[in-house]
Amino acid sequence: MWRLWYAAEAAQQAAQSGGEAAQGPGGGSFLGSPQILMLVAMLAIFYFFLIRPNTKREKERREMLSALSKGDSVVTAGGIHGTIVGLTEKTVVLRVSDDPPVKMEFQRSSVTRVATRESGTGDE
Repeated sequence: MWRLWYAAEAAQQAAQSGGEAAQGPGGGSFLGSPQILMLVAMLAIFYFFLIRPNTKREKERREMLSALSKGDSVVTAGGIHGTIVGLTEKTVVLRVSDDPPVKMEFQRSSVTRVATRESGTGDE
């Protein structure tokens, strides 16, 4: 058992002394390591393909929700189509039917897209 420990210790010391001799007096280059370059490349890929597009979509959605106004025809997350008749900071009131007048109140965040922007009171 002790022999194994001594052999491992000797191998570790030999690797350290050999590694220092290979690096030279100034030390090794940190960015020259292939593992570091691969890590940087992976982080760049994650940023440009996952993080950046997601933040761009979130920004567009926030702008769309803040630009809602009365008369806009919208679609909710549940698929309900309606025209905005009332707005508050957190909610939106939609008119979904004219025949029997039906108005429904939703969270502003449940609006997924603006179908059309109308200046009048007519529905699609």
